[in-house]
Parts: sequence; structure tokens; C-alpha cells
Amino acid sequence: MRIAHELPGRLRLRLPADAALIARAGAAIRALPGVTGLRVNRRGGSVVVLHDARPGLRARILATAANPPAHAEGFVPPEGADGLDLALAAGSVAGAFALPRPLAALATWANVARPVLTGAGAALTEGLKVEVLDAIAMGLPALRGEYGTANFTRFLMELANYIEAGTEQRSDELLRTLLHRRPDDVWVERGGQTVRVPFDSLQGGESVVVGMGETVPVDGLVLAGAGYVDQSAVTGESLPLSRMPGEVALSGSIVTDGRLVIRADRVGDATTTGRITRYIQEALERPAEIETVSEQLADKRIGITLASAAGVFAATRDWRRMESVFMVDYSCTVKLGTPIAIKSAMYRAAKQGCLIKSGQALEALAGVDTLVFDKTGTLTHNTLQVTDIVPLARGVDEERAVAMVASLGEHTAHPIARAVVELAQARHLAHVAHEEVNFIVGHGVEGRIGGNVIRFGSRHFLEDDEHVSFAAERARVEALKAEGKSMLYAAQDDRPLAMFALRDRLRDEAPPVLARLRAMGIRRMVMITGDAREKALAFGRVLGMDEVHYEQQPEDKASLIAALKAQGAKVAYVGDGVNDGPALMVADVGLAMPRAADIARATADVLLVEDRLDALADVLEIAQDTMALIRSNFRVAVGVNSAILAGATTGLLAPATTALLHNGTTIAVLVRSMRHRRALGMTRRPAGA
Repeated sequence: MRIAHELPGRLRLRLPADAALIARAGAAIRALPGVTGLRVNRRGGSVVVLHDARPGLRARILATAANPPAHAEGFVPPEGADGLDLALAAGSVAGAFALPRPLAALATWANVARPVLTGAGAALTEGLKVEVLDAIAMGLPALRGEYGTANFTRFLMELANYIEAGTEQRSDELLRTLLHRRPDDVWVERGGQTVRVPFDSLQGGESVVVGMGETVPVDGLVLAGAGYVDQSAVTGESLPLSRMPGEVALSGSIVTDGRLVIRADRVGDATTTGRITRYIQEALERPAEIETVSEQLADKRIGITLASAAGVFAATRDWRRMESVFMVDYSCTVKLGTPIAIKSAMYRAAKQGCLIKSGQALEALAGVDTLVFDKTGTLTHNTLQVTDIVPLARGVDEERAVAMVASLGEHTAHPIARAVVELAQARHLAHVAHEEVNFIVGHGVEGRIGGNVIRFGSRHFLEDDEHVSFAAERARVEALKAEGKSMLYAAQDDRPLAMFALRDRLRDEAPPVLARLRAMGIRRMVMITGDAREKALAFGRVLGMDEVHYEQQPEDKASLIAALKAQGAKVAYVGDGVNDGPALMVADVGLAMPRAADIARATADVLLVEDRLDALADVLEIAQDTMALIRSNFRVAVGVNSAILAGATTGLLAPATTALLHNGTTIAVLVRSMRHRRALGMTRRPAGA
């Protein structure tokens, strides 16, 4: 390994031209904290690294490149859009006209030798493929001494490849960067001390210390400490969960209160978030069905070109006419335009806060006519609002109960307490003076107001630990819970003070988004919920749902979707919970909300990164727009190339002119595939940007 070139924040390294070695080195380098970009050229043995120049990073990059790990998983660097081949091809065009003929011949054959040999190999092993026609289009004029035509054809092909590679690289880099976010450093206990170490140096079995506001970097058992973790991004749980010694913490969770010491049972790509990311990376490599079909159609059309060339030569014995016909390749435009359109769409969707895992998902989404929604967390927010206040103490009304609990609750970040605080702020209730507040991790909050001890939290905390009975309110509690609400209990000394019922609130954007989806061709909208009949039907009427399935068990969801598909519907399912995994897999397209459980994220075809429902309409519009573009490109390719073929067959177009027109059409379609836009509201910034 050696440094080929260096600028501040940028290194170009030369490695042995071993594709596997370079892939491992690239994967390991890209995983280093502080590396912001990577481009590789496996054939040329080049790796370009962009970094933030933090102390010690340059040395770590060089050490990793010199000795890459045997198994570097995670980010698989895409082949870079290296301009060397394009520059050499351009130089060969100039050399064909400026150099003496012997040198021009040598430069030409050096330029076209690789694609000619590739085409010959494809003809022997795979039959009629686009590489065969490329080889003929460059080899035949080179054999006839028409070096300018041969080199110009090669230049146009390299220009198309350069555009394709650059777009694919930028798209894949963005998608993978959005998916896989690692901390730069972590705190671990080593030698009796807590020290900060680079994330990539963390070893399995070490004790990791995670404080309030920090992200859990590993999967493992809690060894010490106590706290609440928000693992909504991992498991879909809308409320933080208490974590005590002996319980499991998952990577990607955030410690909202307290401090945990966690044994690193799984680190790096073996963690929950790492496995999800790897799944998505593998899905990115799978071609869309439409890509496969377009390649097959394109390869079949090579026969048209070869047959036309043979017929022209048999009828005219004119080598130049035959060369002109060979320059016409239907397949280039079709085969290159389709994947570029799909990659470009995935890139645009990612910037809109939507990660499309594969081309197949994009294609299937464009054909959807039925949307099935899981209500909770999808049509509603994962933020809580207080819906019911039940005062239980003499002389205490709703406002007094809210003010007392909010005044103590503002000292904790727990979502239930925050909901009460927000209600007090909305009602402009005055702060109630109090003494020191104690937060009992995993239980609740207590403080003293006016000589009385005020406690609030779970029923377990107040009844089992503090011996405050709410038995008299059992019927009311059960009724509120039956409506899908969460409960918060408050006590004054040893007597009940109040109860609060909370639930997710309806997304403000839901009604207009659903109207927009109908205008885009969605014929049927279905809602699934575990709510009771009356509540579910009322909710469905507000949103104009065509069908509402209430009191549903988790296992009913997949069966319902299978029944819709059996009726001929093209179904997309939108969910976020652990129990949504089977439904997401059964649906033609599964879409997961940003706070979805890991199983939902793994099985979904599309991940909404931003917590807004209109991202669903955005990604559907992008999918429909892209499929329309692909069909339009196909018509353009067939129409224009047929006209060029007619001109070449009749002798109206010379070989160089034919090559220019054909490759110019290919490049125009590629640029159109990259730049195509409809009014999609492309001004939003990506999440985390």
C-alpha cells in the first residue's frame, strides 16, 4: 500500500489490484469514525478516502488499508466512477487524427482491446449479448483502419458508463450512510477505570457505560445501574422501558434517564441494528424485476441489428453500410437507462426521507392500488396526549391535579410525564412550588408540595411499593384501557390523588395525505386496529377509510392482506410494530414507519426515515413517476434507434455519424433518467442532514 496523492481531508491510496482485498479494505476504512466518503476502483487498485481530519484518523486509515481485516462486513463500497478510462478514450480519439498511422493503430488497439476481448468471450460463453455488439462496433472499423470511428465509439461508450457509475455510486453511498450510523467513541470499564475508546476498538465481553441521552452501542445484558431506555427505533415500543441488572438492552436504544453498565454480548455488525443494515445492503444489490426484463428484451434486440447488418452486406457488399448498422444498439439505451432511473429514484426518495431497499420494491410500489394501515404509530403519532383526567381527592379539581403533577414531572424526560407537562403549558397553569424531587428509576416520581408527599407513576409503584390502593377505580381503569389508553396514577401521601389516561394523537397531516393518495390512484384504503368497535369506526369515518377491521389480533393482519391479494388487489401495508412483520412480508410492498420495530424494519421494503405520513405519498409518487419514465425511455430508445437503423441501412448515415447519433441517444436517456423531475416537492432536506 502507498499514498498516491494527499490533500487535507482527502487521501488517494494505491493497493494491489485484488478486488477482494480492496473490498475488505474499503469496508473497514468506511467503518472508521470520521470517514465521510469513499470511492474505490478495484481494477486500478485505487481507494479515495474523504475524512474530517480528526487527530489520529489518518494513521488509522493507513494502518487499516495496509492490513485490512480478514472479514470486513457492513458497507460494501461501490465501484467508483473513475475518469481514467474516459480520459484515455478521449485521448485516443485525438491520437487517431494527430498521430502517424502506425502509432494511431497501436493506440487504437490498446484502447479497444479490452472490450473486443470481452465481447469475444461473451460470444463463446453466453451467446448474443450487448458486449458482442460493442466488440463488433469497435473492432470492425479498427480492422479496416478507420481509427477515428473506433476510438470515437469507445469514447461515447465510456462516457455513458462514467455517468452510470457516478450516479450509482452517489445513490448507494447516500442510502448506506443514512442506514448505518455508528457512534464515534464509547465509554468502557478497563482496569478499574472508565475510559473513552474508539467504537471500532470495542471487544465482545467488555463492560460498556451508557449515560443519559446516549445511544446504546451494543446488544447485551445490563450488569449494573438502572434507567429508562427509548427503544422505539428498534422495537417500536412507544414508551421508554425500565432496564435493571439482568435485563437486555438493544443497540440503537437511547437512555432517557439513569445510567447503565452493559456487557457487550454483540458488537458492530452482529448487533440488532447492524443486522438490519446488512439486510438492506444485500437487498440493494438485488436487481429489480424490470431491470432483468429490460436486459432480456435488450439482448433479444441485438439479433435485429446483426440480421440487418448481414442483410445489408449481402445486398450491397458495402462494408461501410454494414459498419453503420453495427453502430446501432438498441440494448445500450434500454439496459443502462433502467437501472439509472431506479438508482436515481432511490436517491431522490432517500433525500425525501424514504429508503427504498430494492428496485423490486420501487416497481411493486408503483402498481399498488390498495393501502392497508396499522393505526397505532402510523395514522397516529408516537407522542402521547392526555385524554382523560380523573381527580380522586377531595378539593382537587382537574387543573390542580394537572398543575401538581406537571410541576414535579418537568424534572424528568419520561414521555408520560412530558405529556402532562405539555397539557399544563397548553392550559397556562401556574407552576406549583415544591421541594426536592426524587426520580425513582423504573417506578415514578415523588416530591413534597405544601407539606404533602406527591407521588406519581405506575400502578405497581403506588399500590405495591407505596401501598396506595386504586381498587375502587378498577372499573373506570378497565374502561379506559379498553379504549387503548395508557394510565398514569398519582397519590397524595397514602391516598389516591388523580388518574390520567393518555394515548397517541391523530397525525394532523393524515386527512390531506389520504386525499392525496386517492388522487394518485389508490382505490381502497383499509385500517386495522385492536380498538373496540365504536372507537375504531369513529376513527375510520374521520379519515374516510373504505374498510375498518377492529378488535384485531396480531395474527389476523397477514390473513387479511392475503385475502385482499386473493381478490386481485395490489396491496401495500404500512406498519411499525413487532407484530407487523408477517403482514409486511405478505403484502406486495411493506412500508415501515421510522420508529418501527427491528422485525418491521427488516421485513419492510420501504423505510420512512422522517416521522411524517406525507413521506408515504412522496415515495409513491416517485415510484409511479419512475416507472412512467422507464416506459417512456423504452419507447424513445426503440423509436430513435429504429430511425438511425433505417438511415444506416439505406446508406444515408456514415459509421461515425451513426455512432454519434446512437451513443448520443444513450447519453441523453441516461441524463434524462438522472435529472427527470416532476413537481415532487424536492426541497425538503434528508433526515440528519
